[in-house]
Amino acid sequence: MGTPSPPERALLFVGTLYQDEQYLSIAKKKLIDFFGEMIMESPSLEWNYSHYYRDELGWPIKRTFLFFKNIMNPETLADIKLITNDIEYQLSTNGRRNINLDPGYLTLSKVVLASTKNYAHRIYLDKGIYAEVTLVYREGLYKPHLYTYRDYHEKTYIDIFMNARALLKKMMNQNPLTK
Repeated sequence: MGTPSPPERALLFVGTLYQDEQYLSIAKKKLIDFFGEMIMESPSLEWNYSHYYRDELGWPIKRTFLFFKNIMNPETLADIKLITNDIEYQLSTNGRRNINLDPGYLTLSKVVLASTKNYAHRIYLDKGIYAEVTLVYREGLYKPHLYTYRDYHEKTYIDIFMNARALLKKMMNQNPLTK
């Protein structure tokens, strides 16, 4: 019989999709108000993996990942997703989002995304929110799963998450209580 143990501590991140930089700027301020100081921000990347968001966000779409300094408890992911949904709503115009905010967390072993959409590979968390393991760490690198979004397969994305993993590892080594 196994013994229950606390979850791995994790680094919160929010993946953003947007067309207009002003909405990214406003969203960052709101996210910092909720989640504290950022520890890392990825460069703005071109996002052309689908036309799904084109009508809503405009074109061309950009992607930026925001990583937050405070170590989080993974059990809070559903509440975090509800907060980001509320920020999206606040920044909407005539019922259309101007920014898409996808929260998740990174541990030394995996990258997890939150979603409001159920599917075979997603696990229900709470309050209508699901989670999926998007990347797993093995053989010295984060690697995608069968259902991982195509953009998360890209070396650029993997490099961003590997850099964030190094930051998390450093934080955990500096403060062993966060392990």
